[in-house]
Amino acid sequence: MPTQHKLFINNEWCDAAGGKTLDVINPATEEVVATIASAESSDVDAAVQAARAAFRGPWAKLSARERGRLVWKMGERLMERADEIARLETLHNGKPIFESRQIEIPAAAECFQYYAGWADKIQGETIPVKGNYLTYTLREPIGVVAAIVPWNFPLLLTAWKVAPALASGNTVIIKPASQTPLTALALAEIALEVGLPPGVLNVITGPGARVGQFLVEHPGIDKIAFTGDTSTGREIMRGAAGTIKHLTLELGGKSPNIVFPDADLDAAVRGATTGIFYGKGEVCAAGSRLLVDQSIRDEFVDKLAARTKKMVPGDPMDPKTRLGAIASKSQLERVLRYVDVAKKEGAALVAGGSRADIGTGKGYFMQPTVFAGVTPAMTIAREEIFGPVLATIDFADVDEAIERANDSNYGLAAAVWTRDIKKAHYVASRLQAGTVWINTYNIYDTAAPFGGYKQSGFGREMSQHALQHYTQVKSVWVDLNM
Repeated sequence: MPTQHKLFINNEWCDAAGGKTLDVINPATEEVVATIASAESSDVDAAVQAARAAFRGPWAKLSARERGRLVWKMGERLMERADEIARLETLHNGKPIFESRQIEIPAAAECFQYYAGWADKIQGETIPVKGNYLTYTLREPIGVVAAIVPWNFPLLLTAWKVAPALASGNTVIIKPASQTPLTALALAEIALEVGLPPGVLNVITGPGARVGQFLVEHPGIDKIAFTGDTSTGREIMRGAAGTIKHLTLELGGKSPNIVFPDADLDAAVRGATTGIFYGKGEVCAAGSRLLVDQSIRDEFVDKLAARTKKMVPGDPMDPKTRLGAIASKSQLERVLRYVDVAKKEGAALVAGGSRADIGTGKGYFMQPTVFAGVTPAMTIAREEIFGPVLATIDFADVDEAIERANDSNYGLAAAVWTRDIKKAHYVASRLQAGTVWINTYNIYDTAAPFGGYKQSGFGREMSQHALQHYTQVKSVWVDLNM
């Protein structure tokens, strides 16, 4: 039977004020697995009031070290419940249980523990100024943070926002995607289990277009931390302008993955498939544009197509599965539309291209898909598909590779494959991207910053740089003149 889930406000579970609910669908079976509360503006008001009271009261009274201890315990408890929470992540997103259990839940726990260590190391400075003054700075929390999280990495992207926010002394309202709310609600249970004071962490569920807008425009929210598509990011900027909120936006991508002829081609083929097919391609930093030197194009595409054809979607709950279900029916339909457009525009389909059936007749499964002969002007070379579809584009030399890589409104990530270390560093320095991988792809660590250039957004998540976005600086002047 579907499980029932309420809102989590002020350490209490409560129904939405209007009594409305939404269904959560398992994309691998098309079955309803849960119903969640669908919040109204009054529910957002209640969450903001609880978060504000906690920020001014019990949370502010805790020492930084004690705050860090609680954040550490959240990571610890995540790992204690990793099997259960990984199952929830796969249940509502469709990603393979291997990705959920072995990669993403441990990474989320590590994120909490990394920032727990920062809690008592957020410091000000003394400044030598003119005159007889003692001048120093205080780095203080911003206040109430709304974390608006997408459906592709529901828990991990929540951790990227919640952990630094809490470690810095803020309070948080999480708004998970309506398709994938279950692990955010599990995090609320963990908040209770480890003893976070009431109001420090709240979870509001419901449609993003409505509930997200309530948060963006609410005068009691001090900061929005958002991951999602670029068009929604624009709307958030407009909505937040009325109250001049702090913003960090991690938006879309159309990341170039560049293969030079002196690369280890077998390693580059593996990297290309990982870059586009991990997470079913539902990854902001997916290497969805494969740029290959024309001298090796045919050989490389043949190797890539052969490897891709061996990748078969399967039951996401099977530990052997490496390609799960697309997260929703609407997303699968979007991906298939892009495939049709690519064919009409003259791209050559060399692998996949169709909906897949794993033998159950159910589920939103898509064959991993590769197009060759793609030109930079084609739709699949310019627009973010957010699915397992790779556009292969050739280039003549290093300068053309850089030019084509940067010929995009996006700038989230990029990769370079070459044995020439000088060339690797030269190209990396010229690429307009927040992350550049050399001879690898999709490697992350909480200690390394992640974020975009251009229309891929601004601000950074992870690393000490993220702490700057959850704190503000105050200058204090003391007159020492006698």
